[in-house]
Amino acid sequence: MSEQIVKINKVDICTESFGNSKDPAVLLIMGAMSSLDWWDEDFCIRLAEQGRFVIRYDHRDLGRSTVYEPGTSNYTITDLADDAAGVLDAHSIEQAHIVGMSMGGMIGQILALRYPERVTTLTLIASSVFGTVMEELPPMDQSILDHHAKSASVDWANKESVIAFLADGWKTLAGSKPYEQERMYKLAKREAERAKQLPSRFNHAMLAGGDEYYDRMGEITAPVLIIHGTEDPALPYEHGLALAKAIPQASFVTLEGSGHEIHREDWDDIIDSVKKLTS
Repeated sequence: MSEQIVKINKVDICTESFGNSKDPAVLLIMGAMSSLDWWDEDFCIRLAEQGRFVIRYDHRDLGRSTVYEPGTSNYTITDLADDAAGVLDAHSIEQAHIVGMSMGGMIGQILALRYPERVTTLTLIASSVFGTVMEELPPMDQSILDHHAKSASVDWANKESVIAFLADGWKTLAGSKPYEQERMYKLAKREAERAKQLPSRFNHAMLAGGDEYYDRMGEITAPVLIIHGTEDPALPYEHGLALAKAIPQASFVTLEGSGHEIHREDWDDIIDSVKKLTS
């Protein structure tokens, strides 16, 4: 694993890479309010072992990347797509396979439309259509919103409280597969130790922009793979089906019983599917 801080669009972005830089590149884009830590290191290593050069990175307001004052809005989702392209530039990569989780999948869609020459393939995990159709799809489960509301009472100076809050957030996103408490607490601990300013994560709730790319998924020319859990409480399964309708040529993998997560039980299916798409 190799970590570096790179200057992109006048901000610092923290990236980590795995594997041989001469192998085909896979850029992992995590979702809102989630640092690179939630692309589990073991998952990244296993993907790299398939002959891929794997890169994960912290979005703005997360981890060791540039953070802003909590409660402020300083960038758009298009800026985040430009950041992703900048990560490729920083690694001297002209083209890459893009794998986006949740909001990361929407960033991937914008990236594929904005920089089609940079995107070899696009994998969308637990994501949704970037467009107006989202308004017609089932909403996020109330328990997730209730958990985020508790952030106002979290003592961000208390490490144990912070780790519990972060880990419990993933519990609200789980499906019926066993909640991986030990692994979630381990990842939450790493994020808490790395982060410059944890409360800044909630700035993602004010993220806007990208209107010029709404409802244009049918224009994506790269091969697309959609992976979605049947018990996703954040972006219910119907969101994955809507993506498949918006991108008719896409392949679709259903994860039975999975929530808004990359559950260890699903790693083989996810990695095998990505390997097949990117071969």
